[in-house]
Parts: sequence; structure tokens; C-alpha cells
Amino acid sequence: MKLHELSPATGSKHAKKRVGRGPGSGLGKTAGRGEKGQKSRTGYSRRPGFEGGQMPLVRRVPKRGFTNIWKTEYAVVNLSQLAALEGDVTPELLIERGLVRSGRKIKVLGDGEIGKPLRVVANKFSKSAREKIEGAGGSCEELQA
Repeated sequence: MKLHELSPATGSKHAKKRVGRGPGSGLGKTAGRGEKGQKSRTGYSRRPGFEGGQMPLVRRVPKRGFTNIWKTEYAVVNLSQLAALEGDVTPELLIERGLVRSGRKIKVLGDGEIGKPLRVVANKFSKSAREKIEGAGGSCEELQA
């Protein structure tokens, strides 16, 4: 088989609808747009969220709260996830293993148990995570900013 002999499977491709090409096609005259009116005209497109002149949902529902633009978002890692790792646990290792995405600050939380001494490097530690890591003979190192 050669490249020029390739073709799609039988029945997998449909012919393009040729609208407005006479009565024999079944889509002649008004080309499937019905009779007169705004929607039958060319160029008609209703904007997203338009509800026919009724007050749209986005304006009926009250605004609430705000977004703090200075908030620091942390990628969360639990001790149960760290238990499977060996040696030094650094942000690079966590990114490599797919536990966090790159470019995020990392916070270690104390959910789960850890049975071996690990040196963990992260931006923040919860109080319980720090206690459990140090209780197992490991150490916690906080990265600056």
C-alpha cells in the first residue's frame, strides 16, 4: 500500500450539504432557514447569553465576593504521597514524578503516615506535617520566596 492509495473507510465521510441549489436537493429556496425574519437573514448571529430581550441570567443574579489578586496559591502534597519516595524530596523530584506542576509553590500537609527519615524541601509545611517528618527522623527545609 502506498500513500496515494489511502482512503477513508467506506461510509465514514459524508458529502457536504449544498444548500440553496434547487428544489431537487430538498434544501432549495430558503436553504433550510425557514421563512422571513431576522434569523433567515445572512450575518445573523445571536450574542452569547442573549435571552430574547429578557433580563439575562448574568444580570439577574447578584454579584458576590471578590478575588484577592495577591493570594498565593500552593500545590498541595500530602505525607501519604511522600511515603513512596526515597532520599531527598525536592520540588524537582515532585515535578518529575508528576505530583505537582512546575512553576507552583509547594505546601506539604500532614495527611498520612511516614515511616522513614526524609529530607523534604518545600515552600511551606503544616504543623502536623513538620511534626511527623521530624518524628520519623527526617528534616524540613523551607525555600525562601
